[in-house]
Amino acid sequence: MYIMSAKLTFYISHASSLKDKRQVSRSLIDKAKRRFNASVAEVGTQDKHQSLTIGVSLVSGEAARVRQSLDEIIRFMEEAADAELVHSEYTEDSI
Repeated sequence: MYIMSAKLTFYISHASSLKDKRQVSRSLIDKAKRRFNASVAEVGTQDKHQSLTIGVSLVSGEAARVRQSLDEIIRFMEEAADAELVHSEYTEDSI
């Protein structure tokens, strides 16, 4: 079993409040959850209105498949977000 996760940090230039940030966050997370069978959640920077940190996690029986799926999710989120992806870091493990 292969487990892979990514921590993505987005910059929301137009967000002037936490309410603006929540609109971007909810929209992006809901779209990703609906389209992919992955765990997606806001995992940090909740108190900063222009910074959004999202965690994505996948499990698969094949290493190549989990990596391909995670790359696809990240590309989708980059295109769907009303924000700029400024940093991403990956973690993988096998059991």
